[in-house]
Amino acid sequence: MADYHFDVHMQQKLPKGEVVCGDVFLTRRIKEEGRVILVLSDGIGHGVKANVLGTLTASMALNYSSLHTQPDVAAKVFMRALPRSSDGQESYATFTIIEIEVDGMVRIVNYDNPQTIILRHGKPYVPNEIEVNIRGEENVGKILRIREFKPIQGDRIVFMTDGVEQSGLGGKRYPMGWGLEQVCSFAEKQLAREPEISATRLARKILNQAAMNDGFELKDDTSCGIVHFRQPREFMLITGPPFYKIKDTDFVKRVIEFPGKKIICGGTTAEIIARELDLEVNIQHRYGYEEAGIPPAAEMKGFEMVTEGILTMGKVEEILEAYSREDRLGTSPPEEVAKLLLEHDNIHIIVGTRINWAHQDPDQPVELEIRKFVVKRIARLLEERFLKNVTVELV
Repeated sequence: MADYHFDVHMQQKLPKGEVVCGDVFLTRRIKEEGRVILVLSDGIGHGVKANVLGTLTASMALNYSSLHTQPDVAAKVFMRALPRSSDGQESYATFTIIEIEVDGMVRIVNYDNPQTIILRHGKPYVPNEIEVNIRGEENVGKILRIREFKPIQGDRIVFMTDGVEQSGLGGKRYPMGWGLEQVCSFAEKQLAREPEISATRLARKILNQAAMNDGFELKDDTSCGIVHFRQPREFMLITGPPFYKIKDTDFVKRVIEFPGKKIICGGTTAEIIARELDLEVNIQHRYGYEEAGIPPAAEMKGFEMVTEGILTMGKVEEILEAYSREDRLGTSPPEEVAKLLLEHDNIHIIVGTRINWAHQDPDQPVELEIRKFVVKRIARLLEERFLKNVTVELV
């Protein structure tokens, strides 16, 4: 197992007057193969047309990469599939494909986007690059640039569209545009000031500087993505008590020995853990979430927070489903849970399967199935949208 986790973050800005971004960023995790594929495509022009070209290219790149298709063969298909303009001129989109094997190599395939910057120990790292001609007579002179390297903890990959590299073009400070060397130098300086800077913060700083270069009126769709290989953060979410009461002690011992941060979603589960550890559960009304009728959260020593169970989990699912990288989450219990999930990398979810027959509630088995279903959907969202490593265990 790799000794790193990788954060991925993308920042995008539109040129003045545009409402649709012509740069398209897509991701896919292939869990069975231990692979993650990232694609950034820049459709020619602006607006809807550029977005269509970029979406077609990024989607095809993602699908063909998933099938292990050779890049030069896949690119030939992209070129042929893209629509021609009304005047018969060729339409095309640039693209960068980053394929990460969780326990192995990184391969970067680039066509006409600015060269990807790799930073190791805060300085540029330049692995060998090979050039491959795109197949087909109609693609003579079109070249893919391919790099492969084995990442180590602390590495960062900076990838972008030409809106970043060409920002400031024609201005007094950068008459020839900001340029790749200046972008790299800027990233190095940010790392020197803040060695542990997050992928989100570094991408935002680069994009903000690009906007500043253009007087805050960008002339092109502008995108900057960061991949940061770093120490993984462990997190455990416990919801529901274990099936066998006799296992309560072992269950609590396992939870308390977990090395990362922990939360409990469920009052009965919290009561069992508090009883076994002789702890108090203190309700904190400042977390109250009245709108959806969700009870306030509580505090218990050794845990980040304690919340109600199924209602809170259901709301967490809704938040993750609708979440955008630009969103700022509040302090309600579901939002706090969502924030903790998004801040961590290796997420362990323990789902207790005990049914409390003493309550004589015929809906109890139904509630258990709902809890399993909601947890399954949360795990899928975390894996597919946010590229987290998630394990779900029924006890």
